[in-house]
Amino acid sequence: MMVGCENSKKSDSGSNEDKSLSDDIINLDQGDPTAFQEYWMKKKDRCTVVIPAWDLMSYFSDTKNVCWFLEPELEKAIKALHGAIGNAATEERYIVVGTGSSQLCQAALFALSSLSEVKPVSIVAAVPYYSTYVEEASYLQSTLYKWEGDARTFDKKGPYIELVTSPNNPDGIMREPVVNRREGGKVIHDLAYYWPHYTPITRRQDHDLMLFTFSKITGHAGSRIGWALVKDIEVAKKMVHYLTINSIGVSKESQTRATTILNELTKTCRTQSESFFEYGYEKMKSRWERLREVVESGDAFTLPNYPQDFCNFFGKTLSTSPAFAWLGYKEERDLGSLLKEKKVLTRGGDRCGCNKKYVRVSMLSRDDDFDVFLQRLATIKDLKCVEP
Repeated sequence: MMVGCENSKKSDSGSNEDKSLSDDIINLDQGDPTAFQEYWMKKKDRCTVVIPAWDLMSYFSDTKNVCWFLEPELEKAIKALHGAIGNAATEERYIVVGTGSSQLCQAALFALSSLSEVKPVSIVAAVPYYSTYVEEASYLQSTLYKWEGDARTFDKKGPYIELVTSPNNPDGIMREPVVNRREGGKVIHDLAYYWPHYTPITRRQDHDLMLFTFSKITGHAGSRIGWALVKDIEVAKKMVHYLTINSIGVSKESQTRATTILNELTKTCRTQSESFFEYGYEKMKSRWERLREVVESGDAFTLPNYPQDFCNFFGKTLSTSPAFAWLGYKEERDLGSLLKEKKVLTRGGDRCGCNKKYVRVSMLSRDDDFDVFLQRLATIKDLKCVEP
């Protein structure tokens, strides 16, 4: 009996059958969002962007804007999409564009800490946290801020910045700040996955500093576009200052491509046959159902359970289908090493501040890689594969 497979075409790396019988390594460590490629292939030329050689040559986009390198059409597209989905407030906010949300997170850390009278500012996030936060806060060994670990156990006096990812990466849980202080704290809300194909849109987020990324919405990670919605003009200016020094702005070619694709999302989001969010929701739902089927057919693994909630965008009650699976092993064993023996690479729980019995598994790979992952997972502890 074989694990049921999604319909998928042969990729550059070979067919599903070839991979399952080979020693090919399946890399589900990185969140490379190639799962949605089939949708965009069907769009053909509708989102094709042609840029003349003489266009987009200047550094500057709008010198009157706080973020002077933000293309005006991208700003309009971002506001229109958030308005259509209803997931974030854009009124009375400054939009800062960056080379992905990772760069924006670093810009936000710089901005908030440099405006603090006391330094270094403590950086915290509740366990399990996005592993790259540790690297972003520690890599430059800045005197402005210092990584202090788990927000739940943080008790150090002085100013702090809490990083709140919601839905959380790696476990998909909706998050709120956990450090309970009246003064001295700032919060960066990373909302990369707060889109209706991953989780029900229960309310319009309305925070001082919110981060979003083009890659995790549509799968276009190679364009390296992210944006921040910022209330405080001084914070926005500091972020722009960081981005100016770091990369002198953001690629206009990437901004132009992102504008075209975001506009397509907005235009078709209410057309069921064309909506990317309908397509993405069904795909993620199917993958989670198949993963749970494999996990529940044995007694080796655990997965989080997510409550259903009413989604304002879809107008119905839905379950969460996160971009990552927080897979646990019931025995006290290094699950990442165990899966590596099966030629599957994942991100160890220790990198997220947790036990090595947990791993983060990307749910955003190509169909054939996901199929082979399920087949290999099912061989651990003699789990039986089942047909869909």
